[in-house]
Amino acid sequence: MKSANRQDRAAGAVVGSAVGDALGAPFEFGPAGVCTARFPDGVGTMCGGGGWDPGEATDDTQMAVLVAESLLERGGLDLPDLFDRFRRWAAGEPKDIGLQAEAVLTSGDPWDIAAALHFQVNGRAAGNGSLMRAAGSAVYFAAAGQPEADARSATMDAARRIAALTHGDRAAWEGTAVLHELIRVALSGADPLAAVPGALAAVHPDHRERWAGVLAPAWHPDLATEFNGAVWPCLGTALWALRTTRSYEDALASAIDAGGDTDTVAAVTGALAGAVYGFGAIPSRWTGLLHVPLPGSGERVLRTPDLVALAGRLERGWTDADPADIQLP
Repeated sequence: MKSANRQDRAAGAVVGSAVGDALGAPFEFGPAGVCTARFPDGVGTMCGGGGWDPGEATDDTQMAVLVAESLLERGGLDLPDLFDRFRRWAAGEPKDIGLQAEAVLTSGDPWDIAAALHFQVNGRAAGNGSLMRAAGSAVYFAAAGQPEADARSATMDAARRIAALTHGDRAAWEGTAVLHELIRVALSGADPLAAVPGALAAVHPDHRERWAGVLAPAWHPDLATEFNGAVWPCLGTALWALRTTRSYEDALASAIDAGGDTDTVAAVTGALAGAVYGFGAIPSRWTGLLHVPLPGSGERVLRTPDLVALAGRLERGWTDADPADIQLP
């Protein structure tokens, strides 16, 4: 795995997730092998398509930026503020928004019960939408200098709280918590794949066995029992792509080649691979075209230098645990 310093890895996680999102967007809901079919020489480009311009990031990165900016501007985890940002964004008519997120954010219900009420009525809330927006918060809560057990607990707890704003199913909370922890480990320069057992030990007991199955070394996307728009195969595919490749670029190609919900699977893969290999490993032909429109925030559009600066602020931004703003069962 490529050597990089912590700041480079933090930028790699944030920009890497956005690049994966934009790279995968044109192939969303396509069959397995879509990336190889489009780029048989293995040199993928920001090709655009499916309503997306080349390099345009989707709701995945837009929501990730909202999370990051709330954390920085509020000095920590302010869940009502974050939910309000999500609601303003949803009201700004983004090109794409997940059905579950849209239902929760437009329900008119209070921030602290909207997701739970949605889950109570629908019985299904384990989509991958809480994974797709986790890169920035994972960097923010990956506090350096803490004892290992404390650092793991802090980042996983924060992930659960953020996930619970839109996802009432604890499976989504636990998957997002695992992703946070693996990114934290990667930012330190250690191997996130070796950290999977430790992360699983901190998963809620009711969900540990299922997560252990999809995160196991022998797991492959062909073994998925749900569409990868669900939280389990999405994160499982990202780990598989990281485990079976040796570069950021190849990990992204494998993730997109899995087909299905390619923008989110590639965004999650990009966050992990970016944290491992660093910003310097992301091809400039991808970062040069990357742009993130922010509906509901005027006409703002963030580009790669903006995301690098955002990652730097996130990496420096948190040292103490935030208060428990929401009670999780």
